[in-house]
Amino acid sequence: MRLTILGGGGFRVPLVYRALLDDPGRAVSEVVLHDTDPRRVAVIAEVLARLAQGHPAPVPVRVADGLDDALEGAGFVFSAIRVGGTAGRIHDERIPLSEGVLGQETVGAGGVLYGLRTIPVALHIAERAAALAPGAWVINFTNPAGMVTEAMSQVLGDRVIGICDSPVGLVRRAARAAGADPAALADPGRAGYDYVGLNHLGWLRSLTLDGTELLPGLLADDAALGSFEEGRLFGGDWLRTLGALPNEYLHYYYFRRETLDSVRDTRETRGEFLDQQQGGFFERAAAAGGPDAVYALWERTRLEREETYMAHSREASGGWQRDSHDLEGGGYDRVALALMHAILGNSGTRLILNVRNGTTVPQLAPDAIVETVCEVGAQGARPLPCAPLREDQLGLMLQVKAVERATVEAALFKDRGAALRALALHPLVDSPAVAARILERAAKEA
Repeated sequence: MRLTILGGGGFRVPLVYRALLDDPGRAVSEVVLHDTDPRRVAVIAEVLARLAQGHPAPVPVRVADGLDDALEGAGFVFSAIRVGGTAGRIHDERIPLSEGVLGQETVGAGGVLYGLRTIPVALHIAERAAALAPGAWVINFTNPAGMVTEAMSQVLGDRVIGICDSPVGLVRRAARAAGADPAALADPGRAGYDYVGLNHLGWLRSLTLDGTELLPGLLADDAALGSFEEGRLFGGDWLRTLGALPNEYLHYYYFRRETLDSVRDTRETRGEFLDQQQGGFFERAAAAGGPDAVYALWERTRLEREETYMAHSREASGGWQRDSHDLEGGGYDRVALALMHAILGNSGTRLILNVRNGTTVPQLAPDAIVETVCEVGAQGARPLPCAPLREDQLGLMLQVKAVERATVEAALFKDRGAALRALALHPLVDSPAVAARILERAAKEA
């Protein structure tokens, strides 16, 4: 089976390929890379060549000649594009910050700006995939993952599934902190968890193993909470008040003032850091002199990237270093590989995914994309029923979903009013006048 990776020059593509090489199932017979930047995809192909060295049965890799060539005949398509590159991300962060509101890749005004730029390209990909590979499953990594998946689903229906590694990382860390073996989570006969929300806005509300609910004991134990990232980010008092473990990105909502203070006067936003780091990597890699040198450079750069992830939020919550097991990388690739195997093997595996709501959250439209626990088989991902949402959880979900849907509408129909509504109604944007100025400046700098 052919796997196509759109955004094949992306920095994290080697993690996917490494997982494929280590995969005992070996469902993939060929990897096809497509990217709009020939230099980047050539460097990443060299890293993949180094990973394949010495492997008894390496997966062949080919760089496609255009989008249609990449899509035709694909069984699965991983979409991991970055429209506008890191330069676009810098604008998405700096423009809101200049107006005194948070700028972040997927959250707040920055996420809306990124969505407006990305959705038209994602829709074109969906249309070409529907025409050239109607039987393919499209797995969307592209941020903002919720709204991009929602836009693509208008063309592909349930054959597009969004993934994110934040929820599964939270579940694993919570299980480890509660004294359970995270490997047991793969057995639905032993373990269960209730996670629901939107992409980068969700809550782990139950975690059971062998019939025992682990979450209340974990929330009561400050030492255990202090042993993992979300416990440090939010603090025991607030987590006990919530009665749940929030996705790490909810730190931007719950601790808006502290996070904004940590980033407002920063000399370097996350986008600027990545622009310099990755730009430097690709420049040095082009002159590194062979796959071994390029791979070593990539591994050093990857570790630095993981070490600095969400640095401003960690600074706002007291400052601490990430745990070693969170620096390994490989979150997205593990989720994607598990999803692929579950579809091919009709296994009924349970995964947290971005899918159409159906009746999972009755207050949302059936076609709205939610992030929740799904059962995956040959027909795709089916969201499982979940406990009713508390009013504060539901209220935040409804408001952010309105923002997402307005962003999709604005991108589809070039509708300035919908774009203004998306920005002004976001909980992290505190004024329609501010929203209008952000929109005007973004249009000028596009």
